[in-house]
Amino acid sequence: MPDNQRIAVIGLGYVGLPLAVNFSRHYAVTGFDTDAARIGELKSGFDRTREVDGPTLEAATLAFTADAGDISGFDIYVLTVPTPVDADNAPDLSAVREASRIVGGVMAKGAIVVYESTVYPGVTETIGGPELEAASGFACGADFFLGYSPERINPGDKEHTLDRITKVVAGQTPEVTETLARLYGRITTGGIFVARDIRTAEAAKVIENAQRDLNIAFVNEVTAIFQKMGLSTHDVLEAAGTKWNFLDFTPGLVGGHCIGVDPFYLAHAAISVGHDPEIILAGRRINDAMGGYVADCVAAELGGNAAGARVLVLGLTFKENVPDLRNSRVIDIIEGLKGHGCTVDVHDAFADAAEAKAIYGIELRPGLDGAARFDCIVGAVPHAPYREFTPATFDALVMDGGLIADVKGMWRGMELPAKFRRWQL
Repeated sequence: MPDNQRIAVIGLGYVGLPLAVNFSRHYAVTGFDTDAARIGELKSGFDRTREVDGPTLEAATLAFTADAGDISGFDIYVLTVPTPVDADNAPDLSAVREASRIVGGVMAKGAIVVYESTVYPGVTETIGGPELEAASGFACGADFFLGYSPERINPGDKEHTLDRITKVVAGQTPEVTETLARLYGRITTGGIFVARDIRTAEAAKVIENAQRDLNIAFVNEVTAIFQKMGLSTHDVLEAAGTKWNFLDFTPGLVGGHCIGVDPFYLAHAAISVGHDPEIILAGRRINDAMGGYVADCVAAELGGNAAGARVLVLGLTFKENVPDLRNSRVIDIIEGLKGHGCTVDVHDAFADAAEAKAIYGIELRPGLDGAARFDCIVGAVPHAPYREFTPATFDALVMDGGLIADVKGMWRGMELPAKFRRWQL
């Protein structure tokens, strides 16, 4: 593949931006997003997702635009748009359709259009292709060609970065597959795996996160069992983990835009071919109920004092050390505690206060200094600053006799003063 190929990355979120930056080290790249504010931030060297730091972003030789005319006639288009679910947990492919129409309206004959978004098998060829055809007037497989390379970005993970992971690729033709293998081979040392075809690559991606969801669901279910037995799940897992083939999963909330969503795409595909996805949906039910379960446990520990108790929830993002609030299940804990009559304050060391207000209607505390002491603290997300708490921190934040609820076991090694009560999964 010649170095003068022009690549457009469509969608500049936590997947698209690192991809565009890495491609720009070898090719002429333009990053496109319909969010003009996002484009403005990136041009100023700021990435709100924190996946790319300021110096790296400023040094990158790529253009940013919200004008589709600026990506007209490019050689390769890579679509990295969100694939959420709707209110009924059905796949919402509106962003895929819109991005396809945008690309179809500006691409020239001979273009390759690659999808990276997580979908169920068949979406690239039965939805993406027809949308491109309708917008362009070209014939798929003759005038332009499809490819698929599933994203594997793990937000906040600085070890399994794009330039180190194995990339799966599949093209509509052997020639397209070869082109994609060379394209992605330039940006990763983790190697390239060529899937049998596009549908196989789509299926491989959607089961990756579904598998994790089921493993976490198992641990969450046994946690509920061990709670009734007076056992700490973390102690049990620590012992079981000494076996060489025991899988390392811990209890907790399952949110975000991958693990908490992708199983529904697989379930949708299963139902469409007449199969009842029992295990997949059972895992989803268990994990989606976890926030309410935690709230009930905390309220039970507070006993008769739950109604009117002042509770501080630490963390609102869907995982630790990232600012991403999408599909966070911490809100289930908050709403559950409110349902028990608690007054709930929320602090997050990474989240944007305006986003928290817009998405969940929650006013984040700007800080913890000077706060009146609470009856209970719930450590919901193990952000690094919360892991650094000391007994003195709790002494300043929690009333004597108060409860410290540790959802992720981040303080389980800390010896707390006897005046505090402790609860953990």
